[in-house]
Amino acid sequence: MIFVGGSVVDRAENEAGGDLLMALLEHPVLVSSSESFKAIPERKLSVSEGSKQSKCVYVFQREYATVDPALVDLVGTDEATTCVGVVIRNRKSGMISVAHMDSPDVVDVGLTQMLSLVLSHSSASELDVHLIGGFDDSSSKASNKTRSKRWEKIDGHSLPLCIKIIDTLQRSQENFCIQTLCVLGHNTRRDSEGNGYPIFNGFVAETSSGRIIPASFNRTLRCPEEIIRRIRVSVAYEDPSWKGRLLETYDTQNDQFKIAPCIWTTDKVRIAMKLQHLSDSEILETCSTSPSAEAPDFIYNLRRVLGLPDSSTTLEGYLFYEAASGIQEDCRRRRRRRLGKIRAGFFRVDLPPCSG
Repeated sequence: MIFVGGSVVDRAENEAGGDLLMALLEHPVLVSSSESFKAIPERKLSVSEGSKQSKCVYVFQREYATVDPALVDLVGTDEATTCVGVVIRNRKSGMISVAHMDSPDVVDVGLTQMLSLVLSHSSASELDVHLIGGFDDSSSKASNKTRSKRWEKIDGHSLPLCIKIIDTLQRSQENFCIQTLCVLGHNTRRDSEGNGYPIFNGFVAETSSGRIIPASFNRTLRCPEEIIRRIRVSVAYEDPSWKGRLLETYDTQNDQFKIAPCIWTTDKVRIAMKLQHLSDSEILETCSTSPSAEAPDFIYNLRRVLGLPDSSTTLEGYLFYEAASGIQEDCRRRRRRRLGKIRAGFFRVDLPPCSG
């Protein structure tokens, strides 16, 4: 069930998911909150060299992380174009979960995963929700004033994802208080030719207060094991054990990063090797849902991923946990003559301190 401004949103009046989404996008409270969010200067986060340290958990595409404010100061994500960043926070306990959703297929189970540690089983929970990302990539230039007719032809990637998220929240038995809905038209700027681009690609949540701030992350904070986690996103699509689920990365109760095993198939190796020979523009058209809106480092990051695997490499899974001081990573790659499952390894790393 969805609440806005303290009032329940009537399901009967907005039975269809698209109509409900449109109503929420036009709701005065949410329009005002989107404008307020866009007025906040974007925070640029990087590893801190100073004495003041904030512990940060970074969430990649199709991942989620639930954090305890007693253990983690910041949690966030970026690099979202047609993806949607979802924040759910328990007002009473302060537990907060962040997901980077990239497909309607992961919404149902993904929200259940996020709620598993956010809900308080001893009493009813009031849950604040923030949805950020998913710029308007549809081909239609129709005005939002056309309401449900706007959705008669659902195209693009952002719109179906937003509809699915809103519909799932509304049909839930939990009480979701939507605080921010900065998606679609609210998160879109256009150039002189009418081409759309996201205003913001990411955000960070301050766990102590629940405040959500537009943010971008330096590569030093997209850790641990950035490349392994990027690879895992692509191989998870063909791994039946991850079908319809968000990727688990952070162990909330033990304050650990845990990168679970997944399967690297021979077909994926072949695809990666073919993509290595494409031009930058061809890679954008092949691998991106929004080629014109990607960040400048999209190609660089993808080529780093494509250059790693070959037919004699097996990548291991990782379990990271806090060390006494400093950031220490054992990034071993075991080279073998066959492909197989990514297996669990045990290494030490601090949650990175950050500034910005």
